[in-house]
Amino acid sequence: MTDSISVFFDAWQLESAEAREEKIRSAVTATVQYDDPRTPQTLTGITALSDYVGMFSANAPGWSAKVTSTDTTAGMTRATVAFGGKGPDGKDMVQHGQYFVEMDGELISRMVGFVGTGAAG
Repeated sequence: MTDSISVFFDAWQLESAEAREEKIRSAVTATVQYDDPRTPQTLTGITALSDYVGMFSANAPGWSAKVTSTDTTAGMTRATVAFGGKGPDGKDMVQHGQYFVEMDGELISRMVGFVGTGAAG
């Protein structure tokens, strides 16, 4: 069930809009809903989501997004994602985010993301 989540985040490093949208399309429903702290409102649909993910590629060239862990309870999957690449000083850096994901069969139907993992420190 979490394969679609990994496929979705693999799309974050793709610079080609066509390749990115194709990968996202294989991981989400046509009416997918997405929210995170940088979205002013819920994004709905594959094109809106692909365009948003494309901003990551444009603003953080060479960075990747990799799912580092998942767990599922009562049909809700929690995924921790490591965003990593070279920082402005040329050093490797990693930032984490946590996502709560609802699935429709094997595809993502709704995803809500948070900066960090909620751990104090």
